[in-house]
Amino acid sequence: CCLSRPAQISICRDLPNIEVITFSVNGISDLEPLHRCQNLSELYLRKNNIASLDELFYLKTLPRLRVLWLAENPCCGPDPHRYRMTVLRNLPSLQKLDNQAVTEEELSQALVDGVEITAPPARSGLESAWSESTASSAAGSATEPESELLSCSLQETTKTQEELDMKPVPRDKYSSFSPQETDCSCKNTSNVLNAILLLVKELDAEGLEIIQQAVGRRLQAFQKKELQEE
Repeated sequence: CCLSRPAQISICRDLPNIEVITFSVNGISDLEPLHRCQNLSELYLRKNNIASLDELFYLKTLPRLRVLWLAENPCCGPDPHRYRMTVLRNLPSLQKLDNQAVTEEELSQALVDGVEITAPPARSGLESAWSESTASSAAGSATEPESELLSCSLQETTKTQEELDMKPVPRDKYSSFSPQETDCSCKNTSNVLNAILLLVKELDAEGLEIIQQAVGRRLQAFQKKELQEE
């Protein structure tokens, strides 16, 4: 089963207890699914397609959010000071924004220089889904070096695996991909793996047993296929 990029962030609606979300370099443009993640404390969204700071509206209801990385999105605009002040005015509980500590002076200044966001961005659901899908496919290989995309995806997957006390995926796991496949295949593979690992942390014993059975059948099918090829 392969999750599309819009579907990846939509799973957050069913993860109210999740504490850390890493969706950097994923073509994401809509933050609405995050508003239910009331335990969220760290959110990494670097290099996506978030066009408007109005998307912060969905983060204002998250009481535990302390770390946000939003840099290198279109919403940051040409004025770094105005961008930072607007984010801090709407999310004054942040302790770190874009890997830079938030100071008391900045929070005070944000009340003067920042823009208060009082409503969600205006868009239709259909337009949102199409624009996100199109933007993510267009932005990939044209704007980001393949090596950076692969490195980022592997680092994020490894972080999730470390949280689950798992062995990290070796880098040569994806060495068989051609340069043309690296952007799509490697990135999508590690993104799907990361999404699955996030879901695993939310499952109870019964759910984990179901996953174990499904994985076992899948492995048997692969082993059977390999024997046939030999």
